[in-house]
Amino acid sequence: MSNDIFSPFLDATRSVFKLMFDISDVNELPIENFKFNDAVIICIGVTGDLEGNIVYKFPRNTSLTMVNIMSGMEIESVDDFVTSAISEIANIISGNVVTMFTEKNVKCDILPPVLGNTEDDKTYALTNDFCVSTSIGKVCIDIRLNQKNK
Repeated sequence: MSNDIFSPFLDATRSVFKLMFDISDVNELPIENFKFNDAVIICIGVTGDLEGNIVYKFPRNTSLTMVNIMSGMEIESVDDFVTSAISEIANIISGNVVTMFTEKNVKCDILPPVLGNTEDDKTYALTNDFCVSTSIGKVCIDIRLNQKNK
């Protein structure tokens, strides 16, 4: 698999935002325009032919707007309900990506979402750190994967 792992993640993010929020304006954003303070950070582990982590960073305002849309309720603070809903969005995007990988004969599975960043000392061969901007806010995705030796 080439280092071009960006496309499936962008496609999956666009698809999920269209389906769940009826938003089609998911545009790539330079990472330097993304502010990392006060973000809900969700980490999804990947196992199989590719191993590593996918780290999603949802700013507080983006998280609240997404959950308000999903729940139909006006929620004003990040709590367990919000982090659970945001975790599920990260899980759905990751699941869609794994499905796209399977179509390319790359077999992977995802682990349950974990709140917070899983910083480690590993070096990853397949990396990409990108952000998207939408009408409901920004999201950053940090892809850190290695091909498993067969």
